[in-house]
Amino acid sequence: MEGHSSISTDVLARYAGDAATESAGVVRLVESTLHRHKGVRILSEDGRIAVELHLAVEWGCSIPDVGRAVQLQVVDYLTRMADIRPSAVNVVVDEIG
Repeated sequence: MEGHSSISTDVLARYAGDAATESAGVVRLVESTLHRHKGVRILSEDGRIAVELHLAVEWGCSIPDVGRAVQLQVVDYLTRMADIRPSAVNVVVDEIG
């Protein structure tokens, strides 16, 4: 059978958000009026996908360590669930709490 399938950015955003909130040190996603998804933006350009996550992290945790863990978790989750390896996973810490 020939053809192709595609996954909506809504689904990818939900996957990325779920993966991020499973990471140690992440309290929650931080919603913004700038994008549709609660704390997650999927950017698509030239067939490549990039993810931007806005997070609240726990007080006292290492922000660089949390950021790296989130990046790895999101890449792994999107690769397993959607067979997509994002070109970038940008983590923005908006709140500490």
